[in-house]
Amino acid sequence: MNRIAGSHRLLHAAALLSVAWSTSLAQYPRPPAVPLVAHDPYFSVWSTNDRAYEGATRHWTGAEHSLTGMVRIDGRTFRLMGKEPETVDPLPQTSVQVLPTRTIYTFEGQGAKVTMTFTTPTLPHNLEAFSRPATYVTYEAQSTDRREKDVSFYFDAGSELCVNSTDQRVRWSRESVGGLNVLKMGSEDQRILGRSGDNLRIDWGHLYLAADRGASQAAIGSRRWLAGLYSASGRLSATDDRRMPREVRDEMPVSAVVLNAGRVGSRPVARYAILAYDDLYSITYFRTNLRPYWRRNGAGAHDMLRAAARDYAKLQGQCRQFDQELTADMARLGGTKYAYLGSLAFRQSFAAQKVAADAKGQPLMFSKENFSNGCIATVDVLYPAAPGLLLFSPTLTKASLVPILDYAASSRWKFPFAPHDLGTYPLANGQVYGGGERTEENQMPVEESGNMLILLAALAKNEGNADFAVRYWPTIKRWAEYLAEKGFDPESQLSTDDFAGHLAHNVNLSAKAIEALGSYAYLCDIRGLESEARRYRQLAQSFADRWLQEAADGDHYRLAFDKPGTWSQKYNLVWDRLLGLNLFPASAARKEMDFYLRQQNRYGLPLDNRRDYTKLDWIVWSATLTRDRRDFEALIAPVYDFFNDTPDRAPMADWFRTVEPRKEGFQARSVVGGVFIKLLDDPVVWRRYSGRDPNLAKDWAPIPPPIVVDEVVPTSRNHPVEWSYRFDRPGPGWQGTDDGAAGWQRGAGGFGTQGTPGSSIGTVWNTSEIWLRREFDLPEGKLDRLQLFVHHDEDAEIYLNGVLAASLPSYVSAYETYPISPEAKATLKPGRNVLAIHCRQTGGGQFIDAGLAVVRQGPKAR
Repeated sequence: MNRIAGSHRLLHAAALLSVAWSTSLAQYPRPPAVPLVAHDPYFSVWSTNDRAYEGATRHWTGAEHSLTGMVRIDGRTFRLMGKEPETVDPLPQTSVQVLPTRTIYTFEGQGAKVTMTFTTPTLPHNLEAFSRPATYVTYEAQSTDRREKDVSFYFDAGSELCVNSTDQRVRWSRESVGGLNVLKMGSEDQRILGRSGDNLRIDWGHLYLAADRGASQAAIGSRRWLAGLYSASGRLSATDDRRMPREVRDEMPVSAVVLNAGRVGSRPVARYAILAYDDLYSITYFRTNLRPYWRRNGAGAHDMLRAAARDYAKLQGQCRQFDQELTADMARLGGTKYAYLGSLAFRQSFAAQKVAADAKGQPLMFSKENFSNGCIATVDVLYPAAPGLLLFSPTLTKASLVPILDYAASSRWKFPFAPHDLGTYPLANGQVYGGGERTEENQMPVEESGNMLILLAALAKNEGNADFAVRYWPTIKRWAEYLAEKGFDPESQLSTDDFAGHLAHNVNLSAKAIEALGSYAYLCDIRGLESEARRYRQLAQSFADRWLQEAADGDHYRLAFDKPGTWSQKYNLVWDRLLGLNLFPASAARKEMDFYLRQQNRYGLPLDNRRDYTKLDWIVWSATLTRDRRDFEALIAPVYDFFNDTPDRAPMADWFRTVEPRKEGFQARSVVGGVFIKLLDDPVVWRRYSGRDPNLAKDWAPIPPPIVVDEVVPTSRNHPVEWSYRFDRPGPGWQGTDDGAAGWQRGAGGFGTQGTPGSSIGTVWNTSEIWLRREFDLPEGKLDRLQLFVHHDEDAEIYLNGVLAASLPSYVSAYETYPISPEAKATLKPGRNVLAIHCRQTGGGQFIDAGLAVVRQGPKAR
């Protein structure tokens, strides 16, 4: 009886919430970007318009990843999504609703109501569906004037979705899978995992569009042709365009389906299509390519599509139930404005991560630092994102921690503190941030060590044991010892808010170290290590007592111990109550909260007194410091206003200004999962969600053995290497033959500006472009194992003996190996050869250096 009543209350709250944010486009809220397809950092499509038909849909980076939707009602065609065909009038959009797993558009006109729903079944307790890169696009129509209508729907996906840039060429084919019409499209040049960096799209693997063969037509061709045919006749071509391969920008090919609803009355009629992407391999993990998790047992694209079709009805029901429950819980605990923010954050947080399978088929989760630096598996990105993982899935929490813990425990990691990252997405080959594996300079020792200990304690609290941590105990203990020595009064170093620069005596960072030491004591305690637990508990308590005295500044606590008159958000203290550590009195949180409420600006609480910008995740954490609902809602309300007012039409920015509704940087990052920390504050809710996770993952494969890069043609990182260079465009043939000494200078590599991550500058290059060339000798022997070894910031074209060897867009933060094109490799010969580079720069740091190397396996990592 109580369960039924409780269920009814949840559904009622969810219904009220739905009405609150979907009744009218003229009212709040207005998402800055609407999630449509949200699977991973590559398969991610958003609408950045108030109405779906006002412009093209986009990848989170801003590049067009166009989807087109239309409906035909009694012989008249209307546009629902996308900017084409411009000659087709839109059917007026009446609402858009963003829920955790679904986005629902509603349109009305011509005596009919039409809904278009994008469902990405991001159900953390169902890892099979969660990891399956298949989004459902469901159309539904019903008559609103008591007259039957003849209805069909059109949907297409542009070939932009399977290339990095529109000058790349694509191929396509038609396939039959069970009872489905299936269209397949992919780049001609399938260089799997051949790119790494930030502002990139995938250009390997294949895009699929599928629909029920009995109720659909399907075709591949230019959008102008197919959309025009449908607009005029309601049908598609019976044959596909055969002019391929061709560039995407050349009359852009699309995969299109028409879904026939037939005669539609007052009872809704629905049809659906499946938009999916098979990336074949997802992550390079210490030079080993990992399959996506859904492929772990040998499944292929056809298996995925069959499973997606089979599970459609079941997953639609599960997603509806999940959305209702989660939005109701968020509204009950934090208010409707908080529930709205959580609904926007849910898919984004998981779409900035990827689940791959290790050598034993166990899940490994890798985040990407979207529009911050492109790093993979960053610890101080995992830390703010972790509330979403901890709440919904102990399995995914462990899958995120394992790669970092294995790396830190390996022979490669030499430092007594935790690493920052595992590389540049999607290449998890070792840390690239700061000094990488070579130096402590510009690393985050207290930050990352504290993050890992706190997250391990939170996982243990959720599970009621520390079994997961036991495998890594020597590493964990080393981090605790480091924090015991360095954590209370940190030296000048970076924290997760590295955009604010180095800061010594950081009070909030000290609080993190104290909570981390208390977390280690908690882990020791539940392991039965009584004396160790007692020693670290006492140490953490003594530090907390000192902190309260030395950080005090009247009615608040300081930014830095040695800076009176300063302040900052103390978001790290949130774990004191969540983990039951109770190192600080409740009065400390009350004092901070009272101060925060007086410091708020129009769009939120600044991060600290130095600037007016803030962080979304940290505001929600600070709002959770007390259990007072009024405090929480007071800090959340300005953030809600920011996302409704901002003119920056991009997925949720987590770093933004508080005096005007503009983002500072970052977008589409997983850190927005931090908004779910409020739900961790309710132990019953935490147990309810996390308890649904089967939590079957265990016995992960060892980290792949480390590799050794033997430089055959040396770079400048360890050797003095001289190049010819120039800043103006050389004449023809510069890539392979010396076009004369005129205009060329001589200088030491690498070339760039000081401060560019991972660089060592031999010659300053601060113009927009540079051309480089050098001659080198290759020894006798096998040449087929050679790879390029390059550090580029930004776009680089690399030639061997005048033939393009690689085109490397965007930037990386360290030297990476890249395959040499077969055509360029064929030119290599013992004796004299020429290496030439053209590199472009658009903003930020800049650097270029390159050589040739052979990669071999080193000694075992553990």
